[in-house]
Amino acid sequence: MKDLLSLLAVWSIVLSGLALLVGLFLIRRGDRVNHPRAMLTATALAALFLVFYLTKWALYGTTAYGGPESWRGAYYFLLATHTLLAALNGPLALYIIWRAFRKEFPLHKRWARVLVPIWLYVALSGWVIYLVLKRYGVDTGTITF
Repeated sequence: MKDLLSLLAVWSIVLSGLALLVGLFLIRRGDRVNHPRAMLTATALAALFLVFYLTKWALYGTTAYGGPESWRGAYYFLLATHTLLAALNGPLALYIIWRAFRKEFPLHKRWARVLVPIWLYVALSGWVIYLVLKRYGVDTGTITF
């Protein structure tokens, strides 16, 4: 079950990033009908990721890095930046969606230019972290704060 939850989490965030790219492509083409659909799909997939990830964390605890010592610094830098930006990603996405629903498109567009690179970094780095822990992860069996 732990592996399934991990797999579902990583695929939902990767698909979220892909839906985000589709939405970006659509708005650059001027498609104001399908752009919101793609972006709301990306948001729903990101929310689904959060459900899978938090369920796995609550049931199985954390996984520690157990790979080569020479990679430890790079891994923890990636993990720290991923975690900080992921925490920023959610509230910023909700703010941008709110601005779009209120038809405040200049603000929506201005903040979307900040959000999109953050979201893509979080999606890509999440996939890399998953792959690293799949290969070098050590189950701790505890929940750490």
